[in-house]
Amino acid sequence: MAPNMLNFNPNGAILFFVGGAAQLFWAVPMARRWGRAWYAVGIAGTAVLVALWVITRMPGNPVTGRGGPVNEMGLAVELLQAAFIGLAAAVLAMESRAMMRADRAAAQDAGA
Repeated sequence: MAPNMLNFNPNGAILFFVGGAAQLFWAVPMARRWGRAWYAVGIAGTAVLVALWVITRMPGNPVTGRGGPVNEMGLAVELLQAAFIGLAAAVLAMESRAMMRADRAAAQDAGA
């Protein structure tokens, strides 16, 4: 998207480029399971991008001053990003439960 928008809207092109690069940046550590912090970064970063999309679709918004169009592809992308947020949150919750179980088992083993 960024190269297509460069001549039309340079600020939008920069946003697409930075947002896409950031998503690639935090997707690799998440796929490689480098830690819970990366899941949180992925959730927060994606939530910011979804919020920006929603804000820029409202008339009189503070970013562009006008409402942008809502097309099927853009809506599908945002729904998939919301699904990513939900899945990443579920992974964090499952990891938290697994860590709590392991801590309880270690405490029981140490006490026995």
